[in-house]
Amino acid sequence: MKIRYLLLHAYGMGGTIRTVFTQANALAAAGHDVRVVSAVRRADRPYFPLDPRVRLTALADLRPGTEPPARRRGLAGRLRARHETWLAGRPPRHVPEGESGRAAISRALERTLIAYLGQLTDGVLVTTRPSLNLLSARFATRGVVRVAQEHMNLHVHQPDVRAAIARWYPRVEAIGVLTRQDEDDYREAAPGARVVRIPNAVHSLRQKPSSCAQHVVVAAGRLRPQKGFDLLIPAFGRLVDEFPDWQLRIYGTGDRKRQLRRLVEEHHLYNHVLLMGRSDRLDDELAKASVYVLSSRAEGLPMVMLEAMSHGLPVVSFDCPTGPGEVLTHGRDGLLVPTGDTEGLTDALRRLMADEALRARMGDAALATVREYAPEVVGRRWADLFTELLAGARAAEPAPPVIGRTGPAYGR
Repeated sequence: MKIRYLLLHAYGMGGTIRTVFTQANALAAAGHDVRVVSAVRRADRPYFPLDPRVRLTALADLRPGTEPPARRRGLAGRLRARHETWLAGRPPRHVPEGESGRAAISRALERTLIAYLGQLTDGVLVTTRPSLNLLSARFATRGVVRVAQEHMNLHVHQPDVRAAIARWYPRVEAIGVLTRQDEDDYREAAPGARVVRIPNAVHSLRQKPSSCAQHVVVAAGRLRPQKGFDLLIPAFGRLVDEFPDWQLRIYGTGDRKRQLRRLVEEHHLYNHVLLMGRSDRLDDELAKASVYVLSSRAEGLPMVMLEAMSHGLPVVSFDCPTGPGEVLTHGRDGLLVPTGDTEGLTDALRRLMADEALRARMGDAALATVREYAPEVVGRRWADLFTELLAGARAAEPAPPVIGRTGPAYGR
């Protein structure tokens, strides 16, 4: 089975890229012909590991120092080159302004994507963000089976993006979402579309387990309002007198770093809350922790939380839409707190920080829970869906004409 994944930038380090690579690796290991196509390329090699059986290509090479196309000769050639330069500086026509990745798609890149989509005639095409999903729905129409993956919940999208989803998503063969709430929301937003819930997989279950004995709480994610670190820092700060040897370590980068650092200073938490920046060895850092905390105001399916659980870490989480409450069982593998309830977050952290035996028991339960998100388990679900969609597409094709002695007769 031929499967193509289309990413905006497969050489980056975002969560969507990692989950797509995990899917691609699992399907390649199962014997399928898997290709990852990156709309743009800005690095020499991908950040995340990719199975050598997976073919990786790019439509536009934007690496620094990459040689531009040879200058065209003649008046017509110069005019065409000038037009292409103009297109590279123009916004796309078919991507809504509210789509968060729109700034990375020029008119020139959009034309390249449309040309690529228009020449596909077989196999499965999986697109991985709204801009690519919408282009696929409109322009990949000649025999390829289209699957639009949504990695965020519907209500995070801007109104113009939701309107485009309602208009165009029913044209694809399936919409892949992460949670039951997403399933309901996208089915209501795009009437007539087939919506399928398949969660993302963790990249591996062969992780070093935490002892749950270290006095470290970990959080990770982009330093943006969505992740709620501005709520987490004061919630943890209320515990430092009671647990003076514990630390909160927050991993990630983003545009709110200065505000968060100021918040640490205001609460005099210099030795207790550490903004660690980006880590290339987050698995090692998770293994050193004893609790993972998720303070997000909203999520898709929180992958770093699942990665933490694969290390045997118990979780304290806001019960935000969507995701955490579908993974965690309150009191078994973690503790759920109403979204925004910072005093409840403090109480839940206190309960685990004070009880090593409880941390270990919940950590063991987290390991059992996360087995449902193993790469091979989730990969089989995707393979079954693709096989079903391809069979349906073949069944819907008109039969070829049967040529008899008296002329053509058309089979049923």
